[in-house]
Amino acid sequence: MPPPNITNVLAFDFGTKSIGVAVGQSLTGSGGELPPLKAVDGIPDWQEIYSLILEWQPDLVVVGLPVNMDGTEMEMTRRARKFGNRIHGRYGVPMEFFDERLTTREAKEEAFQRGQTSSNYARNPVDSIAARLILESWFRSQPQ
Repeated sequence: MPPPNITNVLAFDFGTKSIGVAVGQSLTGSGGELPPLKAVDGIPDWQEIYSLILEWQPDLVVVGLPVNMDGTEMEMTRRARKFGNRIHGRYGVPMEFFDERLTTREAKEEAFQRGQTSSNYARNPVDSIAARLILESWFRSQPQ
């Protein structure tokens, strides 16, 4: 479980067109999906993020960090870091990055199991499912 002072956690799955969002509690170690945020070339409506922070009052923000399977970084890694650092800088909320390898694939599988038969992820994004998976993985990685 996370340190005792961490209760509410807000998680993001960064993308250039859509940013997944999830919120969770350390007490249960689970998360719930929130509607994804639109982005234009990776730039969100910062007022929407501020509204989420005001509404959920997170003790911590977790941002998924996309890396290659061998752990090396890529352009999206840099952009996700910039996004997370801006959240911390703008709102002063503690922030951590968390390896998100394979979460998009898992999110697509989960969407299919839920009955989403369309592979048009622009119309039916899986980003918030991925954000929840990132969050729940983060909870599981915390020392007991």
